[in-house]
Amino acid sequence: MRVLVVDDSSTVVAMLGRMLRENGHVVLEAESAEKGIEIAQSEQPDLIFLDIVLPGMSGFSALRTLRRQRATNAIPVIMMSGNEQATEQFYAQRIGADDFMKKPFTRAEVFSRIENLLDISLLPRRRARGSAEGVPDPAGD
Repeated sequence: MRVLVVDDSSTVVAMLGRMLRENGHVVLEAESAEKGIEIAQSEQPDLIFLDIVLPGMSGFSALRTLRRQRATNAIPVIMMSGNEQATEQFYAQRIGADDFMKKPFTRAEVFSRIENLLDISLLPRRRARGSAEGVPDPAGD
C-alpha cells in the first residue's frame, strides 16, 4: 500500500513513515499542502495522512482541493493535528476527511485507523466519517 504523509514536522513524517515502512507500506512524503496535492495527483496513493496546520495552504484547503479533483477525490484522507483550535475547527467544518487523529498518536491508533478505512485486500473504500480521541501535541502543530 502506498501512503502519502503531508506534514511540515520532520519528526512526525519520520515517525509515521517508520511505522508504515515497518509494516511493508511505501511512504511518500510532502512538507507542504501544495507538494502533497502534487504528489497525490501524480502518484495516486492508497491513503493520505494530512496535517491541518501547514505553512502556506492549510490542510483544510488541501483537502478541499483533493476532493474537487477526479484523480484524488476517492483517496481516503486522515487529518492530523495537535493544535487544539485546528481540532475544534475540524469537528465544526467536517469538510470531507475520512478520519481524524490528534497528535501525538500511537502505533496502535495509526494502524487501527488504517484498518477502519481499508478493506482486507488493501483497496481503499469510503466509509462514514469517524472521530478520534487523543492527547494534544505539546508542540502545538
